[in-house]
Amino acid sequence: MNTHSNTLRRATIKEVAEAAGVSRSTASRALSGTGYVAENVRSRVRQAAKELGYVVDATARSLKQQSSRLIGVLVSDLRNAFYSAFAAGAAHACRSEGYTMVLLDDRGHGDEETSAAETFVALRVAGVVGTPVSATLSEYLGRHRIPLVEADRRFSEASVSAVVVDNRAAARATTEHLLALGHRRIALLLDETAWTTGRERAAGYADALRAAGHDVDPTLTVPTGWDVDAASAASRTLLQRDDAPTAVFAANNLLAEGAWRAAADLGISIPDQLSLVAFDDAPWMSMVKPGITAVSQDAEAVGAAAVASLIAELRGTQRAPRTVTIPTRMIHRGSTAIATRR
Repeated sequence: MNTHSNTLRRATIKEVAEAAGVSRSTASRALSGTGYVAENVRSRVRQAAKELGYVVDATARSLKQQSSRLIGVLVSDLRNAFYSAFAAGAAHACRSEGYTMVLLDDRGHGDEETSAAETFVALRVAGVVGTPVSATLSEYLGRHRIPLVEADRRFSEASVSAVVVDNRAAARATTEHLLALGHRRIALLLDETAWTTGRERAAGYADALRAAGHDVDPTLTVPTGWDVDAASAASRTLLQRDDAPTAVFAANNLLAEGAWRAAADLGISIPDQLSLVAFDDAPWMSMVKPGITAVSQDAEAVGAAAVASLIAELRGTQRAPRTVTIPTRMIHRGSTAIATRR
């Protein structure tokens, strides 16, 4: 077998077939995993491909078959630990099922989401899983007959499957935890309410207050912006009020970091003077003292379940849209305590 690879050009399927002593169609079946090929022949072809440095041209195969082994994964911000973990879970699920992941990040912007959808169509992906920022993603992909599974939040419940957590129930339980410690002025830091995530977390917070017989003070629901700096600035203003809250519930991990930084800047001790709890766990929360109590979502499990749901649709074993709910759990680390007046 000739193991000398020409570095000036890519090896062809014809050369792999000749090196393995099989026909071109047999070599193609052996490498694609479609159709029957004896195991010893499959091994011989793959060894030849490895020695020649042959790489399957996924684009060409997609054009020929009008389908592909590519799955598009769209996330809102890879700087956020939730989305990077989500992508890791999706990648593992893709690999285990013989698919290749194409990962794009839209930074939470609608125009970049549209651009990403166009890229997926151009690449002829088999399907897409994504954390949408609008209904545009499902509408655009639907026109091109590319299946979508929405994850983390949803806009198209009637038409596409989804993998989510019960944001409302988890937010209610978190607020109940603070109420049980005697807190009555509990602030909610929110980045948005246009998406199902923020809207449901705000609803769960309000559910708990009303169930305990307390009014929902609209001045304690604080819009913070999208990043740590914006959340820190909003938190500093909140914590310097004459009627400052004794507890803060941050609706995601970046907002929690902003609140934590603001408290540190103002010399406010956690949890002695301020209790803090976060929706979304993040690595830094177990590295500070005290650690931050958080609602933990298994983001990797969400990503993997979204890919599994998509593949079930591609194989025809799941026909109607369905919703998978991944459980959450609260991790108690020490950032909450019995309410005291500052």
